[in-house]
Amino acid sequence: MAGSFGSISTALSALRYNQVALDVAGNNIANATTDGYVRRRVVGASVSSAQPALWSRYDGHGEGVTAGEVRRMTDPLLDARVRREHGLLSYLSTSRTILARVEEGVGEPGPNGVHAAMLDFRNVWQDLSLDPGGLAARQQVLGSAETLAQALRTQAGNVAREEADQRAHALNLVSDIDSAARGLAALNHDILVTEQNGTDAGTLRDRRDQLALELAELAGGVTTVEADGQFTVTVGGATLVQGKEAGAFVLASGITPSGDADGSPLSYRIDSSSGSTVLPAGAAGPGGELGAVTEVLTTRLPTYRAGLDAVAADLASALNAQQAAGYDATGSAGAPLFTYDPLVGAASLQVAISDPGLVAASSLPGGALDGGNADLASRVGDYPEAYQRLVNGLGTQVSSLERQRANQASLAGSLDDAREQLAGISLDEETVNMVAAQRAYEAAARLMTTLDQVLDTLINRTGLVGR
Repeated sequence: MAGSFGSISTALSALRYNQVALDVAGNNIANATTDGYVRRRVVGASVSSAQPALWSRYDGHGEGVTAGEVRRMTDPLLDARVRREHGLLSYLSTSRTILARVEEGVGEPGPNGVHAAMLDFRNVWQDLSLDPGGLAARQQVLGSAETLAQALRTQAGNVAREEADQRAHALNLVSDIDSAARGLAALNHDILVTEQNGTDAGTLRDRRDQLALELAELAGGVTTVEADGQFTVTVGGATLVQGKEAGAFVLASGITPSGDADGSPLSYRIDSSSGSTVLPAGAAGPGGELGAVTEVLTTRLPTYRAGLDAVAADLASALNAQQAAGYDATGSAGAPLFTYDPLVGAASLQVAISDPGLVAASSLPGGALDGGNADLASRVGDYPEAYQRLVNGLGTQVSSLERQRANQASLAGSLDDAREQLAGISLDEETVNMVAAQRAYEAAARLMTTLDQVLDTLINRTGLVGR
């Protein structure tokens, strides 16, 4: 009779275990399209009442099954690699996107670009050398000069607007990083308390994994799993999250709260209860999207802008010097053709004269109809070649970043696929698990019914004598 009651306990444990299995399969199916959800699997543990001891005997065959744990199908090493490679992919994608937008604004090669305006400018000087007395040829020189100056000013304005956009972008990223860090620290605490109370914290762990990945993509955050299961996140070698405490991620200098440049180098700081840490600059500093924006603002765009300023300075200097070496229509020494402020750069380039007669086409004084100086002006200066080198350098950067981004996307994609195989939901597989649990539940229920009938016979019918 004791065996019969033991079998009831076994059947009951099977009912309870398979109910958990059905619940887990159902939850997996319900979250098949939920971002960040990690597949669960119930792990059964056989129950035995046998106690190892001297002279002990156990005549039973086990006490059934229990749900040992509901396991999240994750691999910590794979998760760490996914975060690392996604952080680098975010850096490359952001850099490539920004520079490609600048390249598109440059519009080279093309009929409306700066280089085309430079070639046209040289051609009209050559035309003037052939017709030094023509008013129309002189007017064309001034018109072409204005077109070229406007093209350089427009391109300088495009770069300045991109810098302003990226400063606003950096402010938004700092806010997002700070918010994600505080959310992850709160989840660290919630998970620790929840699991100490014996409650499943799988959903909280899913959210924490998402925030850790977000910090890797936003700032190159490196996540370390501590012995108690809590996450510690560092950015640029400085601790941002430790346990339930999140340091405040702050833009220390370089950008004002309104998004303007303050004239200081761009830097970031983490303020925590243990003090403030200024993050290092360059490759040792933040990574991910913020690292790309920082590099663009501190290196790539300033370098291009400086090159553009140098082109404009060479244009103004060369043409003004050549104007001074020649004579205008009245026989006077040529006046400067361009004005240029080196403190402002290409954005300051302007045509200084409006009277066609002031164009110094002649190399002879006294108002002679000579086009010698115009011929020299058509060849003076290195600005077309310098501009071509500048644009080619930008195109090379964009192409290089695109190749690196494509390779990194392939690597990150393969890791995502590996993680998806482990943590992703297969509806077919979950259906099989659900049907298997259903059949096991039905079998356990049938066992319970059979045992009920056996006990009914044993208790109510044993010893009865028919009349």
